[in-house]
Amino acid sequence: MIREFLVWLQTELGKGPGEYPMSWSEALLGSLNFWGLLEGTHLLSLMLFAGTIFVVDLRLLGVTFRRTPVSVLSDKVLPLTIFGFVLVILTGLALFYAKPLVYFHNIWFRAKLVFIVLALINIVVFHRRVQRNIQEWDTLASPPRAARASAVISLASWAVVIMLGRFIAYDWYECGKPIPDWANTLQECAASERGAAPLGGAQ
Repeated sequence: MIREFLVWLQTELGKGPGEYPMSWSEALLGSLNFWGLLEGTHLLSLMLFAGTIFVVDLRLLGVTFRRTPVSVLSDKVLPLTIFGFVLVILTGLALFYAKPLVYFHNIWFRAKLVFIVLALINIVVFHRRVQRNIQEWDTLASPPRAARASAVISLASWAVVIMLGRFIAYDWYECGKPIPDWANTLQECAASERGAAPLGGAQ
């Protein structure tokens, strides 16, 4: 059902009359300048979002700004974090909309979504549980173990998200190419336009 929706999203939504009608998705992908602007904005907003998160995480680990209370630092960068997050989501959705089927059958994109969910869960746990007693360790140079553990998970998760996002551009495990069975399965290549080509199978 998800794939059928994405097929409609990519090939039918917004398609008008004419000899060579294009859907909105196809028009966005084929735009000369807007696509590059969109991709560049996504990368810059990701730098802003991840950068402000890393600043707080490194403070929680006691690496930087050791004399600054965690709450003060967090409050200072929070508006930038939220602004960056909103831009990342909006530009990310637009990039996905341009070629949803390509991303749907991409192993790196699927793994990226998993780590985004993990990072977001960590944020929720930190704000709802770890940060409840922040008054007790707000000014400490090295916060308690739970706060440090949350910072490590955050740093690792967002770093992996960025790395996986970069890997999306490469076709190492592209459907239609001879790839391992596990990759064909994880990407649901059999349902894609290019099909599944088992590694070592007939060419």
